[in-house]
Amino acid sequence: MKKWEMSVLLFALTFTFILGGCGMKQQETGMKDGSYTAQMAVYSYGWREYVTITVRNGEIVTTEYNAENPSGFIKSWDNAYMNNMRPVTGTYPNEYTRYYAAQLTRQTSVPEIETLTGATSSEANFRLLAQAVVEQAIKGDSTVAIVEALAAEE
Repeated sequence: MKKWEMSVLLFALTFTFILGGCGMKQQETGMKDGSYTAQMAVYSYGWREYVTITVRNGEIVTTEYNAENPSGFIKSWDNAYMNNMRPVTGTYPNEYTRYYAAQLTRQTSVPEIETLTGATSSEANFRLLAQAVVEQAIKGDSTVAIVEALAAEE
């Protein structure tokens, strides 16, 4: 083999290893690129919570956590609900949904979720939904995962 052929072969092998390393994060976590959703099986007090994530290169790049009523109205947009909830609990849907969603964004797996005072039942549901949606991403299954509430909350 000539010296220049050996150089080309060595370059090709190096290039292959470098490109193969670009996908390491996705291979380590197993999450497939795409968008995935998990939602609670039933409405609770007129709202059904859900989490939608977008995965790119094995990392969650966007997270939406919210709830909707049967007509599709989004809970964090409900100003009357906010005005009633905030004085009692110290938080409201538009605040706690962003707080919990931010903890999942930029992750490669489900992290420990820090609880926000006043939104503990939502935190429990968020944990269940986050686990389910990450499992969907690992499988590459874009169908909506349906999540049952914990028995203590029913």
